Amino acid sequence: MTSSRTPLVIVTGLEAAHTGRASRALLGRAGSVVVHHDVRQLGHGVVLRTVTRHTATGLVEERTAVELAHGCLSCTLRLDLLPLLHALGAEPDVVRIVLQLDPALEPENLCWSIDHLVLDHVPAGPDGTAADRVEVAGVLAVVDGRTWLEDVTGAEELADRGLAATPDDDRTLAQVGLGQVAFADAVLLAGGPVDAWTAARLDAVLDRLVSGVPRADAAVGPERLLAALGPGARRGRLSSVHDPLLPGRPPLGEDVGVSVIRFSAPRPFHPDRLHEALDVLLEGVVCSRGRVWLASQHDRALWMESAGQGLRMGDAGPWLATLPDDSPDWADVEPERQVAAALRWDPAHGDRHTEVVVLSHRQPGVAVISALDAALLTDDEMAAGPAAWAGLPDPFGSWHEDPCEATPAPDDRASTTDREDRS
Repeated sequence: MTSSRTPLVIVTGLEAAHTGRASRALLGRAGSVVVHHDVRQLGHGVVLRTVTRHTATGLVEERTAVELAHGCLSCTLRLDLLPLLHALGAEPDVVRIVLQLDPALEPENLCWSIDHLVLDHVPAGPDGTAADRVEVAGVLAVVDGRTWLEDVTGAEELADRGLAATPDDDRTLAQVGLGQVAFADAVLLAGGPVDAWTAARLDAVLDRLVSGVPRADAAVGPERLLAALGPGARRGRLSSVHDPLLPGRPPLGEDVGVSVIRFSAPRPFHPDRLHEALDVLLEGVVCSRGRVWLASQHDRALWMESAGQGLRMGDAGPWLATLPDDSPDWADVEPERQVAAALRWDPAHGDRHTEVVVLSHRQPGVAVISALDAALLTDDEMAAGPAAWAGLPDPFGSWHEDPCEATPAPDDRASTTDREDRS
């Protein structure tokens, strides 16, 4: 069945010059439109919007300075970008929309906004969202092969590179750059030739970070790369903290110093010792992610993720073992999660467990596993039971709620809102 909605291709990356070239390359089809919001002056309440159309008479470009009463990305999305997508999607002459994201805009948060943000002053639709008129046909991440790996393994902030959306935007290049690629349906390599060692390390990281995702050199062109997307492409599907930690089939062996390290444990972490152990994930590691059982917060699953030299933890909801059999919350539990929980169910602790995956480029696997293993409860501590665990000093108990306006996020992704940031 053919959809009546207009296809939307999202082009994302840390380097605006590269995403700009890739977006323009997708203008070859008549009826294509490229939309770009430059948010570098957002702190002053102004966004420069550029709309380029492929018409019967050639390319037509229109630039508009959009003034926003509140200088934030949420306002940019709600008041201008999303209504524009809705309007373009309703135009019969528009056959495809290409959205070139400013480096400060993250594709996953945008896709959530397309599906969920109800727009004011738009024609009535099923939901009143931009998704009434457009559907994500693919997300293309453009990576500079010369600099990307260094960017996503460091501690540099967007502001250090002049990419911050607002004066208080403290996101890091690693956080944003890894998120762009991890959410992509295809990866385009740009930036010119690199030496063999850099190329091999980049390939090894991408093989493990986005296993099975098509990628090609910029010379191949984005059109051919997007044409290679298979039926399994996520096309804007949002992540869940209970998704598989190793999507696709990434190689598990070490290659040019890059490896995937897996850690799992059927007992909880001691909060103080875990807090100290997390330093092992902030050096020589590209990224890590996982679900954590913390003794002092026995009934709640925690979500942990790191990017470069920054790490954050947050609430991922209750363990299934805490839900009564007749709880209506069971209706919201994905079947895959229920099956996984049943396979490891413990008579005393149910589905509580720890599972962490680490993508390392310098940190030895034995160091990661040893540090995390030493942070688990000892046999004597385990025997004391949950009532005693609740009294353990907990450095994770004072998370601040930070619904950063630079990163609007779905309500059920608490890992991006309730968090402890370490860098």
